[in-house]
Amino acid sequence: MNDITIYDNRFNGNEWFVIAMIVVGTLAIWILPKKFNLTQSLFNLLIGVVFGLMFDHTIAVPPFDLYDVGDESRYQLFDIFSYTMYAPFGYIFIYFYKKWGVRGFYTIPYILLWTSMGIGVEWLSVLVGIFHYKHGYQLVYSIPIYLFLQSIHLLLYQTFFPERKTIS
Repeated sequence: MNDITIYDNRFNGNEWFVIAMIVVGTLAIWILPKKFNLTQSLFNLLIGVVFGLMFDHTIAVPPFDLYDVGDESRYQLFDIFSYTMYAPFGYIFIYFYKKWGVRGFYTIPYILLWTSMGIGVEWLSVLVGIFHYKHGYQLVYSIPIYLFLQSIHLLLYQTFFPERKTIS
């Protein structure tokens, strides 16, 4: 099946939403006091992009094909650019985890909070036309994906950048 669905053919709300998310996220990172070295910063920025690409190229393409991204059912250049809007989320997710000293049981509500924010941003993304659900896909189906990805992000961060214990 090579049918291409065109949802929109103008530069409008969905593109401006992506640009706004990138600008606001980048400004937030720039304004926040620096907590990470270059390697940690790049890890946290890139993991959001990688996770977005990985899941979109798993469940948004055949055989699942549960949603389309952007103005058409095929990927366009701007769709690739749109993945950069995920970068600040990965950085800020770990930034506040470290800043607030989240540990143990409190990791669960922290991940639930970020899952809620992810669902909120995805809901806005559907409203402005970034995501177009198909084949019965619903926003609620993204909840376990966010829970899984944020847990994996945290696990990978803690594995690659363990806290050093100081000897007193």
